[in-house]
Amino acid sequence: QVQLVESGGGLVQPGGSLRLSCAVSRIIFNIFSMGWYRQAPGKQRELVAGITSSGSTNYVDSVKGRFTISRDNAKNTVYLQMNSLKPEDTGVYYCNANSDYNRNLDYWGQGTQVTVSS
Repeated sequence: QVQLVESGGGLVQPGGSLRLSCAVSRIIFNIFSMGWYRQAPGKQRELVAGITSSGSTNYVDSVKGRFTISRDNAKNTVYLQMNSLKPEDTGVYYCNANSDYNRNLDYWGQGTQVTVSS
């Protein structure tokens, strides 16, 4: 069974930093594109950052220059470094894995809560 396990969430003050990790098991990690999504209370889930199997990245405009997505194929792990956090970054952050060869192979983690508040 494929598993995506997120960690690193928590409570942080505005302007602070957090680093999220997503450890993936039971897939050929290096042929999957990875993404971090977030869902704020009362809002739809949105893509925050994505990284392809070849390492190309994309970000939602609201986090450009503050968040960095990266992956370590040797560790089957994707990261999201979040700096200069704002209250509007609050939400549940989910890790997603999607196969480059079969888009129906789509997996989600259980989510980790990020709260930015003073």
